[in-house]
Amino acid sequence: MSFGTVAIIGLGLQGGSIGLAVQEHLPGTQTTGYDLSPAHRARAAERALVHRVCETPAEAVENADLVIFCVPPGVMGLAAEQVRDALPARALVSDVGSSKQAISKALGEALPDHMVIPAHPVAGTENSGPDAGFAHLFRNRWCIVTPAARTDLVKLSELVGFWEALGANVEIMTPEHHDLVLAVTSHVPHLIAYTIVGTASDLEDVTQGEVIKYSAGGFRDFTRIAASDPTMWRDVFLSNKEAVLTMLQRFTEDLTALQRAIRVGDGQALFDQFTRTRAIRRSIIEEGQDDSRPDFGRGDHEAGVDAAE
Repeated sequence: MSFGTVAIIGLGLQGGSIGLAVQEHLPGTQTTGYDLSPAHRARAAERALVHRVCETPAEAVENADLVIFCVPPGVMGLAAEQVRDALPARALVSDVGSSKQAISKALGEALPDHMVIPAHPVAGTENSGPDAGFAHLFRNRWCIVTPAARTDLVKLSELVGFWEALGANVEIMTPEHHDLVLAVTSHVPHLIAYTIVGTASDLEDVTQGEVIKYSAGGFRDFTRIAASDPTMWRDVFLSNKEAVLTMLQRFTEDLTALQRAIRVGDGQALFDQFTRTRAIRRSIIEEGQDDSRPDFGRGDHEAGVDAAE
């Protein structure tokens, strides 16, 4: 592995999992870490998420070969600015954010003299903070790498090798294509989950508390997604708003078509739609991106579900 020292800025679910995964899969690589929260730093040290928890971001990156920013998209540029003067010229800079165009721009502007290759491991859970991380989060999950048009191919190969060593499958995309794909597969579904759970909460008085009592069906799975980090998801929607709004418009049109089918009693249209979507679910299981068990494998902490991408 070309990276002798990996610095992780942000020691929550993603950052903590990277630190643990590096220790398990790359024992010759040293890790340093920093988190803005003193309580998170203390807990990260207790859990040994990295070899050395630092008291400043500059201290964390001063000898780094690879720096990975694991902070909300809205503060990505600020976090990069805080390490600029201490960052070695050789260091490769990356991240784990879910909206690549905005993050690529923020990191590039903050660190114009460094090689920046953004990445997005499509893995997570609804939990956050230093207690949420685990070493197998990225196993058999996709990590999308989004290099700029002019990128050092050696550095790109090294970053791909790093994620593969942690157990991920790597795909390379342009930032624009990534943001469109993730708007469909992650961002709009999260927005729908936040909406339906909020609507159900508003109806609690009407249903006499039975929404919570009988939440063993589909509503329960929406609540899992809707429990994701609110700061991160606020920033995701604001930083990828164009793609999200485009996909949301398409979803609204499709939802209107289903409303009409129900209103006019078009059972065939409903059956055809449900049959098609059932096949998509089976395809996801066949690809190994989820589990066919009734609890979707959520009881296995190593499942690596996608509620906090």
